[in-house]
Amino acid sequence: MNVDFPAPAQLIVTGARGLLGRQILRLAPEARGFGRAELDITDRAAVDAALTPGAVVINCAAYTAVDAAETDVDAAFAANATGPGVLAAACAAAGARLIHVSTDYVFPGTARTPYEPDDPTGPATVYGRSKLAGEQAVLALGAQVVRTAWVYSGVEGDFVATMRRLEAERDTVTVVNDQLGSPTSAADLAAGLLELSTRPDAPRVLHATNSGTATWFDLAAAVFTELGADPSRVLPCASSEFPRPAPRPAYSVLSPAVWNAAGLTPLRPWRIALTDTLSRLSD
Repeated sequence: MNVDFPAPAQLIVTGARGLLGRQILRLAPEARGFGRAELDITDRAAVDAALTPGAVVINCAAYTAVDAAETDVDAAFAANATGPGVLAAACAAAGARLIHVSTDYVFPGTARTPYEPDDPTGPATVYGRSKLAGEQAVLALGAQVVRTAWVYSGVEGDFVATMRRLEAERDTVTVVNDQLGSPTSAADLAAGLLELSTRPDAPRVLHATNSGTATWFDLAAAVFTELGADPSRVLPCASSEFPRPAPRPAYSVLSPAVWNAAGLTPLRPWRIALTDTLSRLSD
């Protein structure tokens, strides 16, 4: 996905050392990036000092350890709700604009058709509840929210990176085949967020994922195929065979209708984006 539009003169990225933040800085090296060690978004004085009037802030900072959040509730809410609220208040006071990145986990995950931005929420996990609280805090202060899902860069820690590693380590891997979503390239999402940063007129709540749907099993098999490995080495199973502290949504598909209707560039089909990502990593 090419970035052929001008970025704002003043672009600030929080959570800049994470999976998505790194991709934004790669595409917009002129942006100012702050990792967790460099800026605590729950510290109003520190946030005030980092902001400049007219800036656009893309908040990628988040507590994303979904299972750990079930018992680490205070930390999850601090990062995902309190911090974004502080950031939104500081942006409002400074005359800066905030774009806050959220998640499909704010929905119950029981739908059968793609979730629209105004569909009823109903998170089933602490992580989802904390992210919903963050959305509510920033929307009350005039920010924009972009929900996404199944984001990967293939480099470290994410699902695609894990499948790349396991392909080299194991004869077979077993992956759940009853959870449906839209695998999303962090690079494509980053490009979409940069385009949105030039569009203050866009709707307040948007969904952005690569198009099309897959199960985790489908995605794993596609990774193996791209690596030149036999996809039959990926074996399907049910979620019930891998119980987790936090239940995963069975359905995580987010509708791009509002994003597309706003005239924002549609994100590519997930399979094309995956091919591009893995090709770039092999160069």
